[in-house]
Amino acid sequence: MSESASPLDFYFDFSSPYSYLLSEKIDDLAARYGRKVRWHPILLGIVFKATGSAPLTLQNAPKAAYSLRDFARSARFMGIPYRHPEKFPLATQNAARAYYWLHGQDCALARQFAHAVFRALYIEGLDVSAPETVLEIGAKIGVDRNRLETALQSPEMKEKLKQEVDAALALGVFGAPYVVVDGEPFFGADRLPQIEQWLASGGF
Repeated sequence: MSESASPLDFYFDFSSPYSYLLSEKIDDLAARYGRKVRWHPILLGIVFKATGSAPLTLQNAPKAAYSLRDFARSARFMGIPYRHPEKFPLATQNAARAYYWLHGQDCALARQFAHAVFRALYIEGLDVSAPETVLEIGAKIGVDRNRLETALQSPEMKEKLKQEVDAALALGVFGAPYVVVDGEPFFGADRLPQIEQWLASGGF
């Protein structure tokens, strides 16, 4: 595959509203330019600990208030349904492990699952940190519940997620969403127009 057709890498945490917004647009955008997207769920808690940062809503009061306003405004601007979860931020290791387990078998099903988790959290307001919720989401799209439950606690999936987070940190990922196109990093859902321009022009 030539560099001009190389896939985009999309790093995200399910507990990131901006990641949710970008997740609803990135695949279609890439497809318009003959590209695919590799999705990489990570754990922002570990990233923030490594980089000395914190979730926007847990920083100073003005920034937290602005962030809540901007999540909803950005969703309206992008034409994406959004309701801020009552439980936020929240742990997402179960959803991330489930994604990687599914991806090892069926990439399309894993992508369907990721969308379902994002929408369950930011539209339905479900607590996706709970293993039971993750299992229910999987079952609704046809995933074997018992096998998924086993996978969530498997050493292999725990190690896989750890490796993905470590790889993201080594790459320089400091938050989410973080997209790498032809080696060029873009941070934030608001970088979508720049990503499109990059894809259209071959770089700038």
